[in-house]
Amino acid sequence: MEHIIKEQLAAYVAKQYNKTADSIEIQPTKPQFEGDLTVVVFPLLKLVPKKPADLAAELGDYLQAEIAEIASYNVVQGFLNIQISPAYYIKALKEIHADTHFGIKNVDVAADKILVEYSSPNTNKPLHLGHIRNNLLGASVSNILSANGQNVHTTQIINDRGIHICKSMVAWEQFGNGETPTTAKLKGDALVGKYYVLFDQQYKKETADMIAAGCDEETAKNTAPIMLQAKDMLIRWEQKDAAVIALWEKMNAWVYDGFDETYKRLGVHFDSYYYESNTYVLGKEIVSEGLDKGVFFRKPDGSVWIDLTDEGLDEKLLLRSDGTSVYMTQDLGTARLRYADHPDMKGMVYTVGNEQDYHFKVLFLVLKKLGYAWADHLHHLSYGMVDLPSGKMKSREGTVVDADALMTEMRDTAKQISQELGKLDGLSEAEKESLYHTIGMGALKYYILKVDPKKRILFDPKASVDFTGNTGPFIQYTHARIQSILRKSSETNFDIAEVTSLHEKEKTVLKTLLQFPSTIEASAKQYSPALIANYLYELVKQFNSYYQEVPILVSDKTQQSFRVSLCSAVADVIATALGLLGIDAPERM
Repeated sequence: MEHIIKEQLAAYVAKQYNKTADSIEIQPTKPQFEGDLTVVVFPLLKLVPKKPADLAAELGDYLQAEIAEIASYNVVQGFLNIQISPAYYIKALKEIHADTHFGIKNVDVAADKILVEYSSPNTNKPLHLGHIRNNLLGASVSNILSANGQNVHTTQIINDRGIHICKSMVAWEQFGNGETPTTAKLKGDALVGKYYVLFDQQYKKETADMIAAGCDEETAKNTAPIMLQAKDMLIRWEQKDAAVIALWEKMNAWVYDGFDETYKRLGVHFDSYYYESNTYVLGKEIVSEGLDKGVFFRKPDGSVWIDLTDEGLDEKLLLRSDGTSVYMTQDLGTARLRYADHPDMKGMVYTVGNEQDYHFKVLFLVLKKLGYAWADHLHHLSYGMVDLPSGKMKSREGTVVDADALMTEMRDTAKQISQELGKLDGLSEAEKESLYHTIGMGALKYYILKVDPKKRILFDPKASVDFTGNTGPFIQYTHARIQSILRKSSETNFDIAEVTSLHEKEKTVLKTLLQFPSTIEASAKQYSPALIANYLYELVKQFNSYYQEVPILVSDKTQQSFRVSLCSAVADVIATALGLLGIDAPERM
């Protein structure tokens, strides 16, 4: 309806005043005023020099004459409040039922691809709470872009090389005594992470001992024996030392097995994987080409840089004086390799924390200067960190919230609360266990995704599993409640044509349902699952208000058919929207 009104108003202004109305603002009417949609008239006064109230009335008369669904209008100062007829909403509900994928656009598989990168972990530790936000954001944005009709390919770059990887390897050699995930009864990523922490503990001890013996702090940090071993191992890795490569492959394989388990529990997947150990060499080739083109320059010490001062940035290192690469070099290599693999790539979304904002400004600018056309369609999905009541997490000190442990805690919390509420009568033990997981993961995902990506999160597991308020379980429970209504109803084929009037609560729910397609579009444009999450909460609040005030299973079959039909449409939209967030919608709770 908004689109129809905008077209009519633009046509009227063009015909009547020979002016082009490019931006006509329409918004939902505020609750304190009568109406469904409000046209903000003030911007049009630049084109039509009239009093706001006079122009609003003139436009209202025109729209009411031209659009049959407009029942009436009123003018409040410079705002034109439009009342839509019940027939429009009744017809809309019928159309929602007829559309089995309401709000979802078909994906054109022949269209250019958008790559979405997320997760991108290091192979020296298990995934933690910060990775969970990354994965949930990346996966949900992928779903939302697909729902908006875009051809999406999910990917990740695994940081499988470098000094941090060698630290775990050295510690395992020194302290491991041949320990494996099987003998330790640990997931592979947890075992490798254990030795990353052990390295840091030993490194701090050796550094402290050297300082106590009279060594200055900087020298102690650079020459502690275990650090020298890690540096030597990195050199031997780059030289393809057979023993080092064998150990690296073995420990990385442990980690990948562990990651796969975590991804399965988290409900995320990837269409392709890239490895830093492959891409960093290609990055060096790009640097060489950039030197030949004059995009980069070499300093007297042999290091390679790019000067971005004219763009308001600074000089950026691309290759160290000893010829070793930096993260920027590796990212250049990865970007080009992905383009080679996907020549139909239109652009890419990088899901990476906001501490890397500057890095991606530079990366995108460098790629543009190298002449890649798709560099104009790169986006950094920057997000805030996840904090705990105890403060910031630190992997090397072992003060992180392990992703697997957190998911187990969420499941256990969901079990405890569900049992206390006593809502699971009639379910088998297997069904209960499945439901605990569904509720726990729904709570975790919703709690994280309802927050604007740019904002930091203070994570509270207990609060996230509350069955009331703006939480995943509250929304899941509403879906389950509607399913219970549908099971009790005898309605299977909804015939709502005979309804001629609406309860105000029904109209409110229908208006919100009709906002679902535009919410998906806005969420895709802004790369923000929070818009979907908060739309869901608003829809669920309105439905529950309707449910409390208006009886559904009434004796009047026409009314019951309409109301059950409305319930069914709400349940479908809840399930679809939850699915975009990666959350399951249970039939019973």
